[in-house]
Amino acid sequence: MELWVIWLVIIIALVFLEAITVGLVSIWFIASAVVALILSFFTSNFYIQFAVFAILGIILLITTRPILTKIMIPKKTKTNLDRVIGMTGIVTEEISKNNIGEVKVDGKRWSAKANEKINVGEAVNIRSIDGVKLIVEKEGI
Repeated sequence: MELWVIWLVIIIALVFLEAITVGLVSIWFIASAVVALILSFFTSNFYIQFAVFAILGIILLITTRPILTKIMIPKKTKTNLDRVIGMTGIVTEEISKNNIGEVKVDGKRWSAKANEKINVGEAVNIRSIDGVKLIVEKEGI
């Protein structure tokens, strides 16, 4: 069997692998396999072709993957809701493990829930937001 056919089969297999995964790992080896395929028309030494395939694939993976993943992964834009996370609020309606209460934070009243009972007037830290409810805990915990 001709070596170029082997490289063509490797390229097809790597394209299929990249299509079923989204990790941007095999894409670099697809490029290096194309180079090895072209190289197979100039030399019949499989070891040279494989060395070029492996070394070029690793170099491409190490040098370009971090840059490309930075570009492709969208940045999370904080909304106005996110800014209350980490703030301190005051409980205006009692919160218990099974009942939703109310917290005033940043001049606004929010529905809130917690894993413990928190009485009216106590200060709470806002830990996260679940839908339209704040997840809070007593301040100082």
